Amino acid sequence: MFHRPTRAGALCMTATLTILAACSTSDLDWDLRGRPGGLSTAEAARAVSAPRPRADDRGIISYPTYQVAVARQGETVASLSSRLGLDATQVASYNALSPQNPLRAGEVVVLPQRVAAAPAMTPAPVMTAPGAASPGGIDVTAIATSALDRAGPAPAPVAAAPAAATVQSAATEPARHRVSRGETAYSIARSYNVSPKALADWNGLGPDLAIREGQYLMIPTASAPPPTVPANVTAVTVPGAGSPTPTPPSAAKPLPAESTTPASKPAGQPASPDMGAQRTQASASRLGFPVQGKIIRGYVKKKNDGIDISAAVGTPVAAAADGTVAAITQDTDQVPILVIRHPDNLLTVYANIDGIKVTKGASVKRGQPIAVVRAADPPFVHFEVRKGFESVDPMPYLQ
Repeated sequence: MFHRPTRAGALCMTATLTILAACSTSDLDWDLRGRPGGLSTAEAARAVSAPRPRADDRGIISYPTYQVAVARQGETVASLSSRLGLDATQVASYNALSPQNPLRAGEVVVLPQRVAAAPAMTPAPVMTAPGAASPGGIDVTAIATSALDRAGPAPAPVAAAPAAATVQSAATEPARHRVSRGETAYSIARSYNVSPKALADWNGLGPDLAIREGQYLMIPTASAPPPTVPANVTAVTVPGAGSPTPTPPSAAKPLPAESTTPASKPAGQPASPDMGAQRTQASASRLGFPVQGKIIRGYVKKKNDGIDISAAVGTPVAAAADGTVAAITQDTDQVPILVIRHPDNLLTVYANIDGIKVTKGASVKRGQPIAVVRAADPPFVHFEVRKGFESVDPMPYLQ
């Protein structure tokens, strides 16, 4: 059975951290932006995804190797299949559904075989998942607890080429991912380095981002970077006139002679500062992983205030950074919880551990073994990062 800190255990952990934070002499910075070394979300920003391509008049998006259909308001798998002239049982089975399952407006259904595409429709706003724009509306009720298993290749579609004008470029064809047991939209988005919102928009997921085992998901493609313009091209051309040819270098004009003699410093100029010796707390605040393994459960504020990292039973658990052991306690299941205090009022929390090797008040170094992974099904380490007693996403500190 998969064990994780119980609600009572979480309350015990929170109470411990609250007491520790109250003993700190530094003031809390509630928005985490007003202090040196404060949390920065810059490194957590992901690559910008392109919007989902527009469908044709029948709601079909065609790629060289597969097609998908975008459901309309009130449709079921059976009515969508009937509208496209496909067998409802085959479409339902291919998408891990039943023929009578209702579909959300904008939900994507992968077609088991190609259909003739209609002419391209008049451009319309890109449809997103219902409720996707509502901040704070996501209610995750099932979080993945098993390792990520990649799905095998999808069955080859029946070869029947649609009109070439409706087929998206092969260069922009998104990958398809078949959902395995235990995966979530968050874990899939993280493994492909895309945002969960982009994944939801492309596939028409609901506000809870629920997915099902066997479902096919399109992985959003990256937005194309703006074209670069040669630095020596300054002329503005009119449409259809073509770009001016840049002036080639002249063989008659020799390159300037290079000088390898360093320029002398003006009198009185101080020596260059040693930037390494002046490293700030922010540059030194990166943390190390307590164990090496897959992240089987991600950070969700007030639902899972840390990350769960898979590791074998008995694997040494290391301190994420230099610090002092601030507390050693237990949850209601008598599972040890260890808290280490670091500079700048930063705390790291380690749970689902056993065989603690340090004592309260002891100084520890980054990478020093402090415990081992406790037996569980599956075994894992629960790791949190907190500013005072407020939990923050550990990933920006670990990356």
